[in-house]
Amino acid sequence: MRLRTDDDIYRARLVYLGPPGYTLPVHLPYAQYGVFMLLVPFYMFIHWLFTFTVEFFPAWEISLAIVTTSFIFRYVDPDRPARMVIRTALTDWRRTREPATEQRDPRLVATRIRVREELV
Repeated sequence: MRLRTDDDIYRARLVYLGPPGYTLPVHLPYAQYGVFMLLVPFYMFIHWLFTFTVEFFPAWEISLAIVTTSFIFRYVDPDRPARMVIRTALTDWRRTREPATEQRDPRLVATRIRVREELV
C-alpha cells in the first residue's frame, strides 16, 4: 500500500499538457523541454565541428537529445534537481578513475626529532 505524502511540494509537478483543447500524448515537466532545447543545438554544433555542414532536419541530434534528456531525468527527484545531476555526472566522469597500478601511500614516520632553542 502506498501512502500519499503530506508535503504538497513533492506532489506538485509543473507539467505542460499541450495547447488548450489539444492534449499532448506525453506529459513532460517544463524542465525536460528546457534541457532538450539546450541539447539539440549543442549536438548540432558538435556535428558541425566534425562535418562543417548543417542538416535541414537534424534527426540524429534530436534522437541523441531525447536519449540524453531521458537519462538525465531518470535521476531527478524533488531533492535532487537536474543541474545537480548534470554537475555530479561531469565531476564523476573526470575524477573517479582508479590508477592502473597500485600505489602505496607515503609513510609519515619521524626518524629523528630536533629541538631548537630559537626559530629559524
